[in-house]
Amino acid sequence: MLIHPTLRMQSWGFTIGALLFALGSAPWISTAMGTAGANTVFFVGSWFFTAAAFVQLVLSGPATTTDQGKPAIRAEWLSAAIQFLGTLLFNISTGAALHAHTVKGEEHLVWNPNAEGSVAFLLSSALAILMLLRANQIWEPGSRDWQSVWLNMLGSIAFGISAVGSFITRDGTSLDAAVAMGGTFIGALCFFAASAIQLGEDDRPAEELAGIG
Repeated sequence: MLIHPTLRMQSWGFTIGALLFALGSAPWISTAMGTAGANTVFFVGSWFFTAAAFVQLVLSGPATTTDQGKPAIRAEWLSAAIQFLGTLLFNISTGAALHAHTVKGEEHLVWNPNAEGSVAFLLSSALAILMLLRANQIWEPGSRDWQSVWLNMLGSIAFGISAVGSFITRDGTSLDAAVAMGGTFIGALCFFAASAIQLGEDDRPAEELAGIG
């Protein structure tokens, strides 16, 4: 049995994952679900992110190429690889949140990988923007790929702000719970939009898919 990864498969994974993160952090919904319910939704959503990121990594093509006779790492692959690493860190963070009951556990198993995953998303998005710049596509608002890349960057920034707000203080509480949930909600909406706009695209070859989340 063979599975052929496609852009549509990737986009659906990110879209569903982002929707779950949005539901888990929406003020009127997360309150009704409670902490355990919201954390469960985040955990499930993180695995949709990981599955989609793996498809993106496969579609990004080979890791290396030859440039002027010298081996070089392809930016498309590196961006996808860093994003995939970030999703794995979110798997750890959201999974640990279901079981961590001590301040140390919250700090080392929940906040640390959450912050590291947010940094990975920022780096991946920055590489995608650099690829737009190199291709002279830094301002093409009519392009779905351009819209997706910039929405991903906005989502990554929002997730980074959320990570700051969720910093675990010495008494075991978040530095700013409202900022943490608000950043997650806004970031999830950005990721949802970035992926949803790609669902209408026909599947394309791997070399055209870099930087699309």
